[in-house]
Amino acid sequence: MAASIGASSRVWVLLGRSVSALHRQPVGLSATRSFVSTSTINNLQFRLDERTAHSSLDLFKKDTGVIYRMLGLDPSHVPNNPERFRDWAVVFGDEEISGGRHYWEVTVKKSWEFRVGVAEALMSRDDCVGTNGSSWVFGYAQRKWFAMTNNKMVPVTLVGKPDRVGILLDFEAGVLGLVDAEKPRIIHTMKARFKTPLCPAFGLWNGELLTHSGLEEPQRLK
Repeated sequence: MAASIGASSRVWVLLGRSVSALHRQPVGLSATRSFVSTSTINNLQFRLDERTAHSSLDLFKKDTGVIYRMLGLDPSHVPNNPERFRDWAVVFGDEEISGGRHYWEVTVKKSWEFRVGVAEALMSRDDCVGTNGSSWVFGYAQRKWFAMTNNKMVPVTLVGKPDRVGILLDFEAGVLGLVDAEKPRIIHTMKARFKTPLCPAFGLWNGELLTHSGLEEPQRLK
């Protein structure tokens, strides 16, 4: 069974940590302004990698969507891949990113507890995305958004919940942005030093997510 963190106050006290400013990866760099760099723009195309999916997650729509099953499968009934997440309902995209500027979107309207972002391809499969220094995510729980890395959360000011959000990654600039895809506009950015290949990363504890890759970055964000 997946470890769920959505009831009552469980997200805001995950592993006993309180909401605070990020230390090594500061968050909150110009929440509504686009960022500019000289990185090469790429139309990243990926699917979800079943080899990494926790046993409570089912992939659908040609591995572009993921749905959470509360009971899930007995872990002994899925292939024992070393890439698979063992304790947390997490799945990675099947493409690694080692440079450039990339944009993809996620339909989130059918979930009320999730995390979306990036993680180092070699991140420990015993951890959850956002709880270590190898992953950078934007999450939603208890009707609130937050940015998270290294187990530190920062609230993200956002009115309501878009049906679809975008993720804008600039590897060389070390910037990850959360985008309201319906506007479009950058809601919040995180700053980090990306040193090793990254993968699109997703955590899910309710409902379903649908990914959309191979997209052009919206002109208004450039």
